[in-house]
Amino acid sequence: MNFILKLIFISIWILPLASWAGLAAQEEEQEYPSDQVIEDSFQHLGLEGLLSIDVFRDAYRAFYETQDRKKSLLTIIDYSRPSTEKRFFVVDIESRQLKYHTYVSHGVNSGGKRAERFSNVVNSRKTSLGTFLTDDTYYGGNGYSLRLDGLTPGKNDKARERYIVVHGANYATESFIRQNGYLGRSWGCPALPPELARDIIDLIKEGSVIYAAA
Repeated sequence: MNFILKLIFISIWILPLASWAGLAAQEEEQEYPSDQVIEDSFQHLGLEGLLSIDVFRDAYRAFYETQDRKKSLLTIIDYSRPSTEKRFFVVDIESRQLKYHTYVSHGVNSGGKRAERFSNVVNSRKTSLGTFLTDDTYYGGNGYSLRLDGLTPGKNDKARERYIVVHGANYATESFIRQNGYLGRSWGCPALPPELARDIIDLIKEGSVIYAAA
């Protein structure tokens, strides 16, 4: 009987400790980089004046929250900036390199020069915000394109159903801006300059994070 009581007593103490250890391990895995690490990366990448530190911080954290990512690449789209500015950034988190910095279009029903309205609704022809994970490529009506999975419930989780993909477009160019005063607009897809689209798609495809903010 004493032996059984001892086992019960030990179990009472060990099981909570084991549970606590498991939770602690989970928290450690999901722990965000410190603000200082994020700010150092921001400065090292030379993003001052090009991108809001708040957007960069949110994107950086979204990157670490995305457990299914397979690459150290993070794409940031800052739709708070007008389409006449280069608001599409591809950074390598590990090497702290800015791989691409270019133009990107927003949805035709999101606004003119600026994106002001966003949606997750099929056929809305508006841009979606939130965290995306890149998947595979295909050739479609817009040429070489990259499928995206929306990871933010209620904001972009209908990306597949809406056919929101990364692709190149002749209206996403500097020459179009000179002629019209702003970029042309898509049906909700982040459209890139055609001369860069394939290289960017091939770099970020199959498991990298895209974070779109406004």
